[in-house]
Amino acid sequence: MMTQTEMLHIVQTQLAIDLNCTVDELNGEKDSVIFVDAKENPGRRPYPRKERYFEILSMGKSIVVSATPERLEIAKAHMHGKDRDAIFSSPFIRGLYLHFLPGLERIKPVSPPAGFSYEVAEKNEIANFMGIKGLENAIISDANLPIQTVLVVVAKQNGKVVGLAGACNACAKMWQIGIEVLPEYRHLGLASYLVSSLTFEILNRGCVPTYDVISSHIASQRVAYRVGYYPAFVTDWRVDFKDFETGANR
Repeated sequence: MMTQTEMLHIVQTQLAIDLNCTVDELNGEKDSVIFVDAKENPGRRPYPRKERYFEILSMGKSIVVSATPERLEIAKAHMHGKDRDAIFSSPFIRGLYLHFLPGLERIKPVSPPAGFSYEVAEKNEIANFMGIKGLENAIISDANLPIQTVLVVVAKQNGKVVGLAGACNACAKMWQIGIEVLPEYRHLGLASYLVSSLTFEILNRGCVPTYDVISSHIASQRVAYRVGYYPAFVTDWRVDFKDFETGANR
């Protein structure tokens, strides 16, 4: 298994590519704001970007803003001279994402809840678990998307699939975890076990698992903490520049 230092190097190298900044800028002076032009760098994670783009990210020290020209100028006008709270409360930012990483020195496998069977699926086997009502968000089912689910841990009871944790290949070395448990099977420890099991499956493949959650989703954050994850960086979840930029295509 990789070390915490090796994991952070993988993550920060990827984030620097995505944002078009440097690793040093990600670790800059606390609460300093770094503005950079967004670019389609080779190796960028293939999340869709429109003609106009904005992203803000902090790993607890500096704040990096990566955007296309007009949005970058709007951000500069609203953020210059502001403190961290005011910056992340800018009027065009409509929510935040918390991104969790495993604490490799302290995570331990979670015990499986009794009364269920479990299995691991990958490659062609994943198609068997697509489209299950109530569990759709754990697996990417659109084959045309550039990011696909590549690994799944499944919980069953009497042959019925009741929970899924899926990992999608956001890039070669960082795999993003999604988790769903049917409502009637929640609060039994299934989510924690499935995420824990998938975490170790990903680590054993030499990749970094990430657990991403909207800041208001407290239940999901509790799962992350129970498994041994910690909040590593924050980004915007949704933005709305309609009152700030020109033109109809916003």
